[in-house]
Amino acid sequence: MFKNTFQSGFLSILYSIGSKPLQIWDKKVRNGHIKKVLDNDIHSHVLEIEGANVCTTYITCPADPKKTLGIKLPFLVMIIKNLKKYFSFEVQVLDDKNVRRRFRASNYQSTTRVKPFICTMPMRLDDGWNQIQFNLSDFTRRAYGTNYSETLRVQVCGRAAGEATFAARVFGLSLWSSSDSC
Repeated sequence: MFKNTFQSGFLSILYSIGSKPLQIWDKKVRNGHIKKVLDNDIHSHVLEIEGANVCTTYITCPADPKKTLGIKLPFLVMIIKNLKKYFSFEVQVLDDKNVRRRFRASNYQSTTRVKPFICTMPMRLDDGWNQIQFNLSDFTRRAYGTNYSETLRVQVCGRAAGEATFAARVFGLSLWSSSDSC
């Protein structure tokens, strides 16, 4: 999707304030909902994903399973509201050995496991809004001893509300305008 696009700075793939926040995402809903809601903390619309359990309701980008994102920017920055329910996100990357690897972070597991094609790890969310900065280059190198090439897919599961942006680097990053901040 973005492979032939010049990439520097930021590249947003999920921005709930936009008119069609899920335009490039596939939605799976079973016993739950995916909808824009007004958040009382930030007084702005956010995307809420809620399902009966963590694997029944989720969004995946890109929507077409035959396509890939082709994002070279090494940082995935997510702004997630802790709804005190199970939540996970998964990022599929391509490394310099041309191997597809997945990283899954969740708030319901307690240990990190590295297998040949998937690395699962715990994630702790504070109350309220959280900014998650996921250094894909560092994780790929530490887990597999290879170099990050690009991001292929992103999936967000469980109960959460938030945004997702890729960045070239991260320094005291704020993805909300001053009128949207807490």
